[in-house]
Amino acid sequence: MRRPDNIAAVAQLPVDFLGLIFYPQSPRYAASEALAAWIEQQEERLGRIALVGVFVNAEIEDVLNAVHDYHLDFVQLHGDESPDYCQELDAFRSLSSMSRTQLIKAFRVDEHFDFDAVKAYAPWCRYALFDTSSKQYGGSGLSFNWGLLEKYQGPLPFLLSGGIAEADAGAIRALKHSLLEGVDINSRFETEPGVKDPAMIKRFIDALHA
Repeated sequence: MRRPDNIAAVAQLPVDFLGLIFYPQSPRYAASEALAAWIEQQEERLGRIALVGVFVNAEIEDVLNAVHDYHLDFVQLHGDESPDYCQELDAFRSLSSMSRTQLIKAFRVDEHFDFDAVKAYAPWCRYALFDTSSKQYGGSGLSFNWGLLEKYQGPLPFLLSGGIAEADAGAIRALKHSLLEGVDINSRFETEPGVKDPAMIKRFIDALHA
């Protein structure tokens, strides 16, 4: 998300996370002084919702600056970041701005993905996120074969991503994986890149809990 009015509208819904993309090549790139100032003013209002910053192979300093400026609760790593990179970020928890910030590591899943790769990230990350494998970073708008999730044994709880649409609510309800913690929605709920449709999201949430 990137527009304050749209963020405020979605924040009225029973959502747990709001995502801000800090990958300059993305059409949803959110970084701006105006948005940072607005979040500063709205922090109490947004307090029940975690703000997630999405990064792709970013310099550590850039991540730390964004955590500070946008009051991020989570850093989602959507590139080729290594376990050592996560450990280095975790080492900055002594900074007041990083003390509450947790890490999410995204993995691009296809038929050849080795779910054991998640284990190396477990000491540093709160969640894994399983997205559809694609050549470009930042998502493809396509889903992957959710049957592959049967191979995942942990240890991290995970968020399901990858082209999720309103019509998928029933199929998601049918997933019984004990480590499934939530779903990450994006392009299929937009009126334009970075602008979400609150009415569509509400219908999806209602259907998930039907």
